[in-house]
Amino acid sequence: MLGGLTGGIGRRVDAAVAGVSEALFEPVIRLGVTGLSRAGKTVFITSLVANLLDRGRMPQFSAAGRIEAAFLQPQPDDTLPRFDYEAHLGALTGATPHWPASTRAISELRLSLRVQPSGFLGGLIGGLTGPRTVHLDIIDYPGEWLLDLSLLGKTYAEWSELTLERIAHRTQAAEFMAIARAEDGGLRLEEPRAQVLAVAFTAYLQAARGAGWSDCTPGRFLLPGDLAGSPVLTFAPLPKPGSVPRGSLYREMDRRFAAYKSLVIKPFFRDHFARIDRQVVLMDVLGAIHAGPMALEDMRRTMAEILGAFRPGQNGFISSILMGRRVDKILFAATKADHLHHSQHPKLTAITQALLREARDRAAFAGAETQAMSLAALRATVEEVREHGGETLDVVRGTLLDTGKQAAMFAGLLPDDPNHLIGPARKGEAAWLDSDYTVMNFAPARLTLRPGDGPPHIRLDRAAEFLLADRLG
Repeated sequence: MLGGLTGGIGRRVDAAVAGVSEALFEPVIRLGVTGLSRAGKTVFITSLVANLLDRGRMPQFSAAGRIEAAFLQPQPDDTLPRFDYEAHLGALTGATPHWPASTRAISELRLSLRVQPSGFLGGLIGGLTGPRTVHLDIIDYPGEWLLDLSLLGKTYAEWSELTLERIAHRTQAAEFMAIARAEDGGLRLEEPRAQVLAVAFTAYLQAARGAGWSDCTPGRFLLPGDLAGSPVLTFAPLPKPGSVPRGSLYREMDRRFAAYKSLVIKPFFRDHFARIDRQVVLMDVLGAIHAGPMALEDMRRTMAEILGAFRPGQNGFISSILMGRRVDKILFAATKADHLHHSQHPKLTAITQALLREARDRAAFAGAETQAMSLAALRATVEEVREHGGETLDVVRGTLLDTGKQAAMFAGLLPDDPNHLIGPARKGEAAWLDSDYTVMNFAPARLTLRPGDGPPHIRLDRAAEFLLADRLG
């Protein structure tokens, strides 16, 4: 207990010293980047860094003209792997471009910017001291880990009941549900039975993620690392039995769930999330729409749980972990905007805003600013207008990932009113009644970049404006 107290005081002192040092000398912006399944997080980070190094495609980023130089440096945390920027950029811009591998663990990258101060006072100070250096530390971590935030405020019994109810009718969960329903949690723990349950639940989570579901927690079941096979990852949701005696399976599952929260979730948010000033959450909203109303509702509920974890007055577990630090800007970005003609981008943004609105209104972020937008970190398509069945269609054309052939896609018309999608999703409709939405998997296009230009994108400069511009003044 004394060690925990002194450790907490030490972290506060270290944070205070670091804050003063940054404010007086070389300020640091710590940007957390995560994303739900297949949202394109690695591509986002790679393209953002490339477009900050070569800013020719960043007209909506107001600080771009004041950045005199940008260069990569060793990341400040020697215990974290470096984000492999060069390998990922090579994958996207090589002679045979391909999408880089997805994130499997946390990594970090430091980009340093030499910036001329802005405004009259900034010009006066800049004339005396010259440009200042601002460090951008990008912390890349799997979206599954962020989703674990929602577990911190739940007991094992609450989590089990909610999870079993939510997945009961999903085809991906059929095998696990049969095993869980046949189990009597009141019987004495036998480790092989616990392992069978954990393996079956992990298989469900993997299948659910592949099918586009968002609520795939606990996240470390999907990305176990060196925890694979440990008791802290050997649990699963179970119906609560009539009695829960000592030594029973249910009691042990409860204990392991608590251990997962204290030994896995809390250390990550204490050691890494507490260092984040700005946060990006990438979402494959188009993929969820294509998957149907239930997948879209699943995404809406998942976002509400994430934002609800930041609710002031009800999040003592978060406050104690973050040691008083607070993320002051959160960007929720619907990716793959290049799968739609630009005429539909405002509709995609409006749908993303609607998915978040209830949670934003309820959460009251105590000063945190949030924004939703649609973007493509790397543009893989071009736009065309084609005639089909006597109609004029706005389409996009690109190279199909599976076949390597060129194909044009019309994804379907998104509604002007987002409630035409949100309403059926909240009602649990099985399919869209009057629309059909298509998704194709495009490969990255071959690029020929002019000197000073980063990779082509859609609204990445606006994302940088929201996240970074005010700290580069």
